[in-house]
Amino acid sequence: MNMIMFMLTLSLTLSIVLTTLNFWLAQMNPDSEKLSPYECGFDPLGSARLPFSIRFFLVAILFLLFDLEIALLLPLPWAIQLQSPILTFTWTSTLIIILTLGLVYEWTQGGLEWAE
Repeated sequence: MNMIMFMLTLSLTLSIVLTTLNFWLAQMNPDSEKLSPYECGFDPLGSARLPFSIRFFLVAILFLLFDLEIALLLPLPWAIQLQSPILTFTWTSTLIIILTLGLVYEWTQGGLEWAE
């Protein structure tokens, strides 16, 4: 337990010191050239900071979520050969049910509709 507290204290202290050094030593002198968007050497035609639709972020999050599900379920055939395959099957089923319920909820709330 003493080693764990030492590692936590060391990592917290190191994080605080490095963050403080970053704010203290950083040279911040923004000008119009640094703040303007780069468009292949041409002058910007419009504002590069247009608001995004939340739908794009929702689709990206859903993709990452189900991609993570595949990564978690990939070792399942090997995990079935463990001492307690019923426990493995239970956790896998629980994960799939929770993700399916979340997808159904988003679908029924209209979060996956592109046109309103």
